[in-house]
Amino acid sequence: MSDTKVTIALDAMGGDNGPGVVLSAALIMLQKNSFLRIILVGNPDVLEPMLQTHRHTYGERLQMVAASQVVLMDELPSQALRGKKDSSMRVAINLVKSGQADACVSAGNTGALMATARFVLKTVQGIDRPAICALIPSQGGHTHMLDLGANADCTPQQLFQFGVMGSALASSVYHIESPHVGLLNIGEEEIKGIEKVRDAAKLFSASHLNYIGFVEGDDIFSKDVDVVVTDGFVGNVSLKTMEGLAKMISQFIREEFRRTTFTRLIALMALPVLRALKRRLDPRHYNGASLLGLKGVVVKSHGGSDSISYASAIRIAILEVQNQVPQRISRLLEQQFPQPATAE
Repeated sequence: MSDTKVTIALDAMGGDNGPGVVLSAALIMLQKNSFLRIILVGNPDVLEPMLQTHRHTYGERLQMVAASQVVLMDELPSQALRGKKDSSMRVAINLVKSGQADACVSAGNTGALMATARFVLKTVQGIDRPAICALIPSQGGHTHMLDLGANADCTPQQLFQFGVMGSALASSVYHIESPHVGLLNIGEEEIKGIEKVRDAAKLFSASHLNYIGFVEGDDIFSKDVDVVVTDGFVGNVSLKTMEGLAKMISQFIREEFRRTTFTRLIALMALPVLRALKRRLDPRHYNGASLLGLKGVVVKSHGGSDSISYASAIRIAILEVQNQVPQRISRLLEQQFPQPATAE
């Protein structure tokens, strides 16, 4: 990684597992990255005792900023926005706005995080709404999929903007040259799908993105597409379906290997393969959803993250800062639909 200093603000009070997990993840990343500086944001009465034993090791690289409020996981975004102006989430995002931090990571309430980040940081010019983008394991390594829940209903123009944002992320952070962008639909034929999806396809076809056409659900896991675009309703349902399917298959495998003495023996023989498969599909290494389209870097960690998962979200935030993702989105958006030269 680059040696340029990067400062990440962490919402230490957000999520299901408390500030202990956030601090553990911060220590993991501080140990691995000498250029990294972390600001924990939250209740000083809780955080100060936890930080005491680590300050002598990391000094100025590990700091704390006080916040008197916490956004609850079931709180309405509008309530959090109006009534929690000194929440750990809001203060962490404010640090990005003021330039004291380069990025914010939170495992807190997704709706409140999106609403607050959009209100404080605003969107890149040309972007109507931010979108949630995450990595999905695939045959090619991973697929970038968005939106995963921020925008349940979208216009064709907004779907196109999602494609620009996903393409910018894939090319800048993951160094995929000219990412293949697909529009999720119920079939690959041009006549398939609802009107807004067909209209969005026309925008993609007229752009300079590497648009490959409609893709279906099973294409998400193929090596033929790098960015899958859909609205937040379909995206979120798809994501939760994938998570449920993965849990079911994992449970079925355990049940079958435990069925008889013979299958238990087979399980011992297959243990190296099973461990390799587990590492390859470990959701903790894919944790960290990017809130794309903002004038700043904000990453959402899963609410139930452990320290390894949360560290993955911090890593994504670092990469987005180093590769200037908001600026890349802005430049890529400007390159679409160039205006013809005016005749003199």
